[in-house]
Amino acid sequence: MFRTHTCGELRQTNVGQQTTLAGWVQRIRRMGGMTFVDIRDRYGLTQLVLNQDVNAELFDKANKLGREFVIQVTGDVALRSNINPNMETGDIEILVFDLKILNESKTPPFTIEDNTDGGDDIRMKYRYLDLRRNSVRSNLELRHAIAFETRRYLDKMSFLEVETPVLIGSTPEGARDFVVPSRMNLGQFYALPQSPQLFKQLLMVSGFDRYFQIVKCFRDEDLRADRQPEFTQIDCEMAFVDQEDVLNIFEGMMKHLFKFVKNIEFADAFPRMTWADGMKYYGSDKPDIRFEMKFVEVKEVVSGHNFVVFDSSPYVAGICATGCAGYTRKQLDELTDFVKRPQIGAKGLVYIRCEADGTFKSSVDKFYAPEDLKLIAAQFNAQPGDLILLMSGEMRKTQKALCELRLEIGARLGLRDKNVFAPLWIIDFPLFEYDEETDRYYAMHHPFTSPMLEDLPLLKTNKGAVRSNAYDMVVNGVELGGGSIRIHDRAVQQEMFHHLGFTPEKAEAQFGFLMSAFQYGAPPHGGLAFGLDRLVSLFAGLDSIRDCIAFPKNNSGRDVMMDAPAVLDQSQLDELNLEIKPLTTKGE
Repeated sequence: MFRTHTCGELRQTNVGQQTTLAGWVQRIRRMGGMTFVDIRDRYGLTQLVLNQDVNAELFDKANKLGREFVIQVTGDVALRSNINPNMETGDIEILVFDLKILNESKTPPFTIEDNTDGGDDIRMKYRYLDLRRNSVRSNLELRHAIAFETRRYLDKMSFLEVETPVLIGSTPEGARDFVVPSRMNLGQFYALPQSPQLFKQLLMVSGFDRYFQIVKCFRDEDLRADRQPEFTQIDCEMAFVDQEDVLNIFEGMMKHLFKFVKNIEFADAFPRMTWADGMKYYGSDKPDIRFEMKFVEVKEVVSGHNFVVFDSSPYVAGICATGCAGYTRKQLDELTDFVKRPQIGAKGLVYIRCEADGTFKSSVDKFYAPEDLKLIAAQFNAQPGDLILLMSGEMRKTQKALCELRLEIGARLGLRDKNVFAPLWIIDFPLFEYDEETDRYYAMHHPFTSPMLEDLPLLKTNKGAVRSNAYDMVVNGVELGGGSIRIHDRAVQQEMFHHLGFTPEKAEAQFGFLMSAFQYGAPPHGGLAFGLDRLVSLFAGLDSIRDCIAFPKNNSGRDVMMDAPAVLDQSQLDELNLEIKPLTTKGE
């Protein structure tokens, strides 16, 4: 055997025993006639001691070791004279009498420590080294534990794990598909699934009743901190259920995971908020409710004072930041610059200070008398010491900008504590969203989401007002999962395709197998999918899902370790009957 114990296993109770350890050299400390070596494996760290007076040959061998050498040592477990309380094995050390170098190592390009000196790019290039760091490994251990516990929970709830295909037909409604050429069917392509949506619905038609899968999904979309081109879903579907059944099952799962991972118990039901209220009060369909600071609409109160910015705007709203009236002009200018950033797109910011003496100071004093400012402050129930921040413009764009401002203020005030968790359900989403650029309606979730039955008549008269039977699980401003009750009636599904602009021929070409299945007794069904990467990231307190994925892509969708994507060899292109056109710039 290469080892009798792991490097994190030995304790005072093992003193006097002989042991064999194997692992990587973490660090070496040479102190005259004594050399101390820390050996590391996945389980921990153990100190080795080599004494020149006891074995000079072994001592010389140890002094030739370098960082990340793979070694095997045998020795006696002894009590340390200088106990290290910061190490789990800090009570003991190994008096080495045999040392084997199993493999030498080049000097790593960065230190294999929690506080490494390696930047993102170099760590991603040498990801196999980055994964040796405790902080990275612990994220993957947490991921394993959450996935394992999820399977246990769902198994107890009678869910059956079923694998679905990875090579499927393309259904480009939503994000772009990744496509795969077929050698055996030249000129034709598979797509990688954005989700197993159609297959899990077919499993319900097949009578499987309760399905789940921890599955890879693929979307060709612009990346950010909580997006990767390939990601993992906890994908679930249930038959003979309504929305309440689905919410209860998966709220139970979330409560179970919070207890298992963080030892946090939620005795009460998670709050529920309609999509309309989320937008009205927080400017978001995934609001962070760890703190209040709700939007207050003040268009009527601020109009008619010859301030053209407010008078000409269809929407004026603001937030009240408690205790921020002391913000300096520099700090207020920083907030204005923040909302003017291109990704936010606001034109400006108006402030009203509620001074400690009960007076008001604002950036629009020449338009509003003190009694006007007092009336505006009353709309926010503002107190002395508070700061009111107002924005105006087109409603949705202004709500989005005000949402970003609210989150920024919340962060500055320390209200977004990663150790505080505020889950909620968002319900009653619109069924459609309108795109001005293409002048058409799209499904807000996907074409198989069921409309609210009471809103069915509106499909013909006011599509924008139709609500869907959809729901999202949100925690701390992050959408962890979402789902819906599905359409199970062929006629309703055909009508949905019609309202989304599908011709009967296009609907048949892309979804004919589903429509055919609906002719054979499709049960009412619905489901939900959690993002496993986001779930782990939330519990680990990470800022990016990339840190809990073993081999992630960078922000350009590249695997810098494997240098992928890459150009294909011409022989491969010929075999697939593919030709690469020269790249052209816009306008050519």
